[in-house]
Amino acid sequence: MAKLASANREAKTRSSVKQLRNSGQVPAVVYGYQVENTSVAVDEVEFIKVIREVGRNGVIDLDLNGEPTKVMVYDYQFDSLKNQITHIDFVAINMKTEVTVDVTIEITGEAVGVDEGGIVEQPIFEVEVTATPDNIPETLVVDVSDLGIGDTLYVSDIKTTGNFTIENEDDEALVTVVPPQKEEELDDEESEESAEESAEEAEEESSQE
Repeated sequence: MAKLASANREAKTRSSVKQLRNSGQVPAVVYGYQVENTSVAVDEVEFIKVIREVGRNGVIDLDLNGEPTKVMVYDYQFDSLKNQITHIDFVAINMKTEVTVDVTIEITGEAVGVDEGGIVEQPIFEVEVTATPDNIPETLVVDVSDLGIGDTLYVSDIKTTGNFTIENEDDEALVTVVPPQKEEELDDEESEESAEESAEEAEEESSQE
């Protein structure tokens, strides 16, 4: 199990938080099972390494006040402009108690329908999974190799293995292969778009008069 060190932080002023981030630390909070709400800081580089090792829903041994505490990442904020993690929420867990989390759907293989001109569509990219922390899958792999045009894989098709429960409805579509659009349909869509643009331009000219 991946380990991550943390340090308690007392001051919570804007300047102290900014100083933390500038030093490569991320302000965080820990709460949950047998843990009072505690403000800590963790090293950003080490946190990224841990997440890459255990995955988004993995269990982490967080060193909290010198004691290992099993936690999961409930949420974290990322500043894309600064390319920096700005805050993390850790939730302390009981390894025997089930939790519900979002798990990513990973598509593998190439559908036979693609060779016939079909297009693979993925309506949803995550499903809700309930399990004890040690039984949460990192991803759910969906093999689309056998899908022809018009075929669909549903949630019920991947509910057969693993010590976990998928909470989504059985008839919810995960992946489908749709037929290619005909040239006539594309021409009709382009004509409709052109007509809409012309109408908008005429309306703008009229309002300016």
